[in-house]
Amino acid sequence: MPDIYVAKDKEKKPEKPPTKLKAAKAETVADELKAQRTTNPLASLVIRPKKITFDTQERKEKIILLTRRHLITNFRWVLITVVMILLPSIVFRLFPEIFSSFRFRTLTLLTWYLLAFSYAFQNFLMWFFNVNIVTDERVVDIDFPNILYRDISSTKIDMIQDISVKMGGFVRSLFNYGNVHIQTAAEQREFIFEDIPQPEEVIKILNQLILEEEQEKLEGRVR
Repeated sequence: MPDIYVAKDKEKKPEKPPTKLKAAKAETVADELKAQRTTNPLASLVIRPKKITFDTQERKEKIILLTRRHLITNFRWVLITVVMILLPSIVFRLFPEIFSSFRFRTLTLLTWYLLAFSYAFQNFLMWFFNVNIVTDERVVDIDFPNILYRDISSTKIDMIQDISVKMGGFVRSLFNYGNVHIQTAAEQREFIFEDIPQPEEVIKILNQLILEEEQEKLEGRVR
C-alpha cells in the first residue's frame, strides 16, 4: 500500500550551466621580458629597465630595451687615459732637472691630471648617454654630438619596414656585437644601433613587437 502521508521530494532546481571562464589576457612582449630584466645600469643591453625615462615618453609607454655601444668599444679611450695617468712619472724621471721646482711640478701635475680626468669623463658621458631605446610603441635614438647638444629621433613600430644586422671582423665576432640597421617609412629613413651587443636578440625582440603591433591593429587596440 502506498504511503499517502510521505511528503513529495522537493523539486530540484535545474543546475546552472557552468559559466565560461574569461579568456586570459594575452601576454605582451613587455610582460614576457620581465623575467629577463637587467638590473645593471652600466650594461650595454638593458632589458625592461627600471627607473629610466626619456623626455618624449608617453604616460603608458613601456621601455622594452635600452642599448648603447658595447663596453669593449671603450678600450681605446680607457687605454689613453691610463697612459695619461702614468706619463708624468715617466717624464719626471727622464727630465728631473726641468721639474726640480716643487711649485712648477705641482702645477704641472694638477693641470695634466685635470686634462686626463676631463678627457675620460667626457668619453664616459658620451658612451653612457648616447643610447637607443625601444618601447612597446616606437624606436627612439638619442645622440649627444657634444655635451651641450642633444638630438632625439623616433619612429613608430608600425613604420618599420626592414631590419638587418652587420657584423664583421674577429673582435666583433668574439664579443658578439654589431650594427642593427632599421629601415622605416618615416621621415628619417634609417635608424642605426651602432656596436650594440647581441644584435640578433635585439632583432628578435623588434620582430615580436612588430607582430604584436599588427595584432593590436586587427583587434582595434592601437593607441
